[in-house]
Amino acid sequence: MLRHLAAPALALAVVATLPMTRSEQAQATPQYQPGMAPAGVSYGLPHGQVVKGQFLSYNDFHGAIDPPGGSGAVVNGTPAGGVEYLATYLRKLRSEAAAEGRQTLTVGAGDLIGATPLVSAAFHDEPTIELMNEVGLQVSSVGNHEFDEGVDELLRMDRGGCHPVDGCQDGDGFKGAKFTYLAANTINKKTGLPILPPIDIRFVKGQPVGFVGLTLEGTPGIVNPAGIKDVRFANEVETANKWGSLLKLFGIKAQVLLIHQGGQQSASEQVPVPGVDDCNNFSGPIVDIVKGLNPEFSLVVSGHTHRFYSCTLPNSKGTSVVTSAGTNGQLITDIDYTIDRRTGRFAEVTAKNVVVENGVPDGKGGWLKDAAGVYLKNPDTVDPKAKKVADKYRTAVAPIANRVVGTITGDIVRTAGANGESPLGDVIADAQLAWTKSNNAQLALMNPGGIRADFDAEASAGGEPDGKVTYGEAFTVQPFNNLVVTQTLTGAQLKEVLEQQFVGFGGQTTQRILQVSNGFTYSWSSTAPAGSKVSALALNGTPIDPAATYRVTTNDFLANGGDGFTKLTAGTDRTTAPGFDVDALVGYLGTGTPVAPGPANRITKAD
Repeated sequence: MLRHLAAPALALAVVATLPMTRSEQAQATPQYQPGMAPAGVSYGLPHGQVVKGQFLSYNDFHGAIDPPGGSGAVVNGTPAGGVEYLATYLRKLRSEAAAEGRQTLTVGAGDLIGATPLVSAAFHDEPTIELMNEVGLQVSSVGNHEFDEGVDELLRMDRGGCHPVDGCQDGDGFKGAKFTYLAANTINKKTGLPILPPIDIRFVKGQPVGFVGLTLEGTPGIVNPAGIKDVRFANEVETANKWGSLLKLFGIKAQVLLIHQGGQQSASEQVPVPGVDDCNNFSGPIVDIVKGLNPEFSLVVSGHTHRFYSCTLPNSKGTSVVTSAGTNGQLITDIDYTIDRRTGRFAEVTAKNVVVENGVPDGKGGWLKDAAGVYLKNPDTVDPKAKKVADKYRTAVAPIANRVVGTITGDIVRTAGANGESPLGDVIADAQLAWTKSNNAQLALMNPGGIRADFDAEASAGGEPDGKVTYGEAFTVQPFNNLVVTQTLTGAQLKEVLEQQFVGFGGQTTQRILQVSNGFTYSWSSTAPAGSKVSALALNGTPIDPAATYRVTTNDFLANGGDGFTKLTAGTDRTTAPGFDVDALVGYLGTGTPVAPGPANRITKAD
């Protein structure tokens, strides 16, 4: 009853009266060592009777029902991922915890859906939600990709019901999420309230644990503005502390923040390859967020950056354990904790990342591969219930996914060079330019964040020969179903768009180098001041005239100001090509001539 009264109804009634103050300090300074592997904190509280529990967490699943392929198939050399294997490892870890007398709660940190492969995206991500129900997820924050199809579609994912246009394509309805989606800082502009519950309360052997869930405040800059026009995204620290203070008011002092924002490790001379449990040279937005948190947030489950780590970081008056399980269901964070019954606070928290292995050991410390060099999958560690659900959708989508649409001469990767340009970025920009020639397009620009995978010439999900590309593979590269639009910009406006690639110009907060089509070239300087970094713009060797007009193609995400490119919204005479961006790519791959990797030399980094 407490859960239903306190979250969200009673919470919403009281929260407006709460002062925005920090919580009282924990009773003792925690003992910890930054960068421990696994991360652990003992809060030094006078232990009365304690309850023992376990959290299992993951983040950024992105509908990765099938095991990732290509360069993403392994985590530090171990083949990992696939929902049948994720389910198996979750079951195994829960069983081990139960043997130790620990009750398990399974939680997530957003981006469960969005940017998903075709097996999920073809059904508007209903398969992923159904599989998250199957594997036992209980609570998750939303992430930015939960908003890829807009707020209304996110609410459908939560509540269920058939798609308003495509209906229930699998024939058996859609009941929505059995787990609780939290969105504390996604605020309806009209009501002033969160669009989904801000908090959740769960009981571990009678002891309450409070969860606050939110996405990054910067979500509007990285999703299509059209789908979020009726909501705003509030500050992470202020929101977390507001709801954490409310939980504390109700006597709930063991608190967990589920947040879709994160950080990253980096290699060093001492640690050339950071481990999945390391916190090596750690940095990122999550550091400052944790610094501002109330001390009751002893655990922060984070995401967004697709990196793995297990850290201890300072909060406003103590220390929090901060975790991330990478991406694509390839890791699970196994978090053990105790709660002091007398104080209601966490007494100890430790966290480690567990690799969701899917390979077949070769007996020599490695993993078996087939003749094409693809890792073999282990049938002995497949969860049959999860496989049954996944197979239903795999079977339904196979005729579409396995259709060969073109040929490539070799691997085409999205890894960018020092100039910010990638071979695959070139190919996609060229594809969009070709797709919009009838709209008089002269050049095309592509956002790098919209390129979600490499083309692997040896991949053969549908049994196709090497070098053949299927529709499913093309969709995995470009899964957003963005429209392809062409609009008119002056040469001066085009330069402003390119200047907005860099932090400090036009409100840009993150450097993002747009990929460019064949015939368009320019240079940029890393040392020049913001607003003056770009020079030598040319089209087919002719300098861009600031006063002349040019027809420029992008996806509608960019054209609507996504990724901070607000200068693109100044374009005029917008036209929309048939189909989606993936159709442009498929059309380009299917011209009859094998497509080679782009040269990645259209952009010059001057210094």
